[in-house]
Amino acid sequence: MVEALLDGPRRFGELTETLPGIAPNILTDRLRRLERAGIVRSSPYQERPTRLAYDLTADGRDLASALRLLADWGSRGGSDAEPLRHLTCGTALEARWFCPTCEAAVDSTEAPGDRLL
Repeated sequence: MVEALLDGPRRFGELTETLPGIAPNILTDRLRRLERAGIVRSSPYQERPTRLAYDLTADGRDLASALRLLADWGSRGGSDAEPLRHLTCGTALEARWFCPTCEAAVDSTEAPGDRLL
């Protein structure tokens, strides 16, 4: 569901098309749960009847980034695994910790072990 919202807001009908096989009541329940968790926000695009569009919050976009990393890590075990690649040049991407104050990459020796998992 989070992946379906990566490209921007979607209406309920668009989500049902993007997520084939999910029952409308299940989709509604998941959207409500994600909204309560602060991952998704809804905004009305029609008043009568009320119709909503759904979009990721900043926390939702952070979660999507973490899910991409996990999916990439999990796929590396397969023989046909293809890493995430930079769209511009095609180079395989690497995830790194970055300090915006120092404008430098941070490795595990520069941070407490229990803080970098």
